[in-house]
Amino acid sequence: MDRAQKQEMVTTLNKVFNQAEVVVVTQNAGLTVAQVTELRRQMKAAGASFKVAKNRLVCLALEGTPYASLKNLFKGPTGIAYANDPVAAAKVAVEFAKKNEKFLVIGGAMGETVLNADGVKALATLPSLDELRGKIIGLLNAPATKVAGVVQAPAGQLARLLNAYATKG
Repeated sequence: MDRAQKQEMVTTLNKVFNQAEVVVVTQNAGLTVAQVTELRRQMKAAGASFKVAKNRLVCLALEGTPYASLKNLFKGPTGIAYANDPVAAAKVAVEFAKKNEKFLVIGGAMGETVLNADGVKALATLPSLDELRGKIIGLLNAPATKVAGVVQAPAGQLARLLNAYATKG
């Protein structure tokens, strides 16, 4: 990498750190290219991204962002997973770490809140934004259905009552 490419990488990573809702820092010593490609595919499917960059460049990019406190995690072969959905990157990283012993989640952050490995694992257990939206819509639709049933019930009872009087008399 020449100097211009390094500067562009720092600028790109700085934008990522300023826009991401969550950043997960991982150690990936010994992963094959196929495994990293699979991880990136899973991240993309979940709406997240995974990047491996030089630690020095990442530390420069962290300056002036909410994630500046993560600098001490960048030692050795590291990678970053990030997303706008606060749960997506953590979920995929934790699931991938369960399947690959060479891939470790070492920490992360949500904004200025620093998370250790256990914090990232706890974050991964939460439902994603899409799951929460689905639950909220389900809760909003349920009362409307019940209201319609309650409103129709008296009319049905009245019709049965009138039918009973008509057949009786």
